[in-house]
Amino acid sequence: MVGAIRIHHTGGPEVMKFEQVDLPPPGPGEVRVRHTAIGLNYIDTYFRSGLYKAPALPFTPGNEGAGEVEAVGPHVEGFHAGDRVAYATSLGSYAEARNVPANVLVHVPAAIDDRTAAAMMLKGMTAQYLVKHTHAVKPGDVILVQAAAGGVGLLLCQWAHALGATVIGTVGSKAKAELALANGADHVILYKDEDFVHRVKEITSGKMCDVVYDGVGQATYPASLDCLKPFGLWVSFGNASGAINNFDLLSLSQKGSLYATRPTLFTHTSTREKLVATANDLFEAVLTGALKIPVHQTYALKDAAKAHKDLESRATTGSTLLLP
Repeated sequence: MVGAIRIHHTGGPEVMKFEQVDLPPPGPGEVRVRHTAIGLNYIDTYFRSGLYKAPALPFTPGNEGAGEVEAVGPHVEGFHAGDRVAYATSLGSYAEARNVPANVLVHVPAAIDDRTAAAMMLKGMTAQYLVKHTHAVKPGDVILVQAAAGGVGLLLCQWAHALGATVIGTVGSKAKAELALANGADHVILYKDEDFVHRVKEITSGKMCDVVYDGVGQATYPASLDCLKPFGLWVSFGNASGAINNFDLLSLSQKGSLYATRPTLFTHTSTREKLVATANDLFEAVLTGALKIPVHQTYALKDAAKAHKDLESRATTGSTLLLP
């Protein structure tokens, strides 16, 4: 038996219960991982609330974790008991231990500790595809990062700055503004006190942005589009304030022949080759110091409901971990 968070019906944070569950031996193609740290991500709240459909009820939420291999199932190559591993995009991480498909696991470099690994996989690989694939950030680009002090936001600011972009970030408080500035943002906008479209226009002398990275969703749409220059790209990669359900395709033409996309990490890591390449690029950025992984909050695994409440009320910054 192992301790795990279980959801028997979708809803608010209170639906998550810490229970003892059976854990069978790993099956074909599976590896049993004893978690040392578990990443908390906004996507976890989407599965919990029912915005994203889980495979079946009851289920264990969570998509990211790090730990040590305890056992290896049949037909698994490249992993052995005692290996340090991490993963993202595999539902069921809110548990002391679990069986994980081997094809989603990566080995963690010796110089990266488990807590950093658990905090970096989903958010870090998301930042990687956003700045390297969705829009290949280059010197001279001007970008806007909505929620710049969040888990992905801080990494986007750092990585885009390292790639030579001018980074503008929106934040909700002066403390978050200082955090964003310390992590690569060149300009910050307090969206509660300022019209962020107007401030972007001032900062850019009316030239506006090449790309807007928007993980907020409903609260920043359609204003995010007004921050773009003609032919600019709006990247909607999350729904922290609620899903956008009134998208107007015609507005893209009216606002300057804009481009819009809604990418996911799942697609960018859909093959073993893509996953390893993405993870290796992330590891390199961390090991060279271009990217720092800020872990600002930790909670006991059994307190996952409190962690979700804090995340959804925007009381957290950077990365948050659940500890078994």
